[in-house]
Amino acid sequence: MRIVVAMSGGVDSSVAAALVAEQGHDVIGLSMQLYDQSDGQTAFGSCCSIDDLHDARRVAAALNIPHYIVNFERRFDEQVVSNFVREYAAGRTPLPCVHCNGDLKFATLAERAGAFGADAVATGHYARVERDAATGRYLLRRAVDPAKDQSYFLFSLTQPQLAAACFPVGDRPKAAVRAYARSRGLPVAEKPDSQEICFIPDHDYRSFVETRLPRADYGGTFVDEQGRVLGRHDGVHRFTVGQRKGLGLAASTGTPVYVVALRPADRQVVVGPKQSLERTTLTASGVNWIRVEPDAPIRVRAQIRHRHEAAPATVRALGDAHAEVVFDAPQIAVTPGQAVVLYDEDAVIGGGWID
Repeated sequence: MRIVVAMSGGVDSSVAAALVAEQGHDVIGLSMQLYDQSDGQTAFGSCCSIDDLHDARRVAAALNIPHYIVNFERRFDEQVVSNFVREYAAGRTPLPCVHCNGDLKFATLAERAGAFGADAVATGHYARVERDAATGRYLLRRAVDPAKDQSYFLFSLTQPQLAAACFPVGDRPKAAVRAYARSRGLPVAEKPDSQEICFIPDHDYRSFVETRLPRADYGGTFVDEQGRVLGRHDGVHRFTVGQRKGLGLAASTGTPVYVVALRPADRQVVVGPKQSLERTTLTASGVNWIRVEPDAPIRVRAQIRHRHEAAPATVRALGDAHAEVVFDAPQIAVTPGQAVVLYDEDAVIGGGWID
């Protein structure tokens, strides 16, 4: 089988390429160029630098497989970066990794794979995909290593995308992936993992967003839940629901307060006590059902952030790619713009964007 491997230059995608090559497949390595490097810039982000492209090429040479760099600059800017900025400006907290994985990486690489006559796209994601013999549908499952599981970021994958997806490292723990890289002598075996958003390597998303927003007075007011003005802020885009640090309101309130809502139209950041963050119900839009859309309420474990422990809940499909999730117990900081991903044990039932 001919398989295209998305090679970021990191250890996970490098091991993925090595594994499928070891299995005897005809492997082609593809790396994504996500920004203009013509001005000599050497670092844009942790998985996008010119050094990472060189690392991917070195690994491909070590594995004796062809390697190509594909230019995704325009699509990355439109589908990931611009969406990130729009979401913050709208008072929502974006999740760019989902857009990158589903909207860009799998969709676009599947197109390129077809041009190479390839049957599948492999990546270094920690997840598993299998086919349900009873229904014929493809299932997305958590990785064997719970600490590295990335199924949360892959909920938007469609059936055609899952049919072509291959996750070679999803069935082994991270330590085993490192050990395999060392045993194969891969030049990235000791390369550290990426932690930050790839296009904001300095973690300062606020400044990044401001460079993309029209020049304007971003300022507004902090208000309590009764509408009383408590102070001023430098822009709604600088805050997220659940935030406590950096508000500068301790003197005026006398007690710790949290961001409980954002009202960008009024330039208001609403703050309140921690208990005001508790919610038992949310609605989601843009829902992708990996399993068949349920025609009656079903029990799930719902995960509202990547590092959040999935919580028992009941989900009801509302039609038109919408759903309602009712938790058994209140959840803290249900954040608009983040994803809610629904699980049945280790299988992803579906997921959507929190309204």
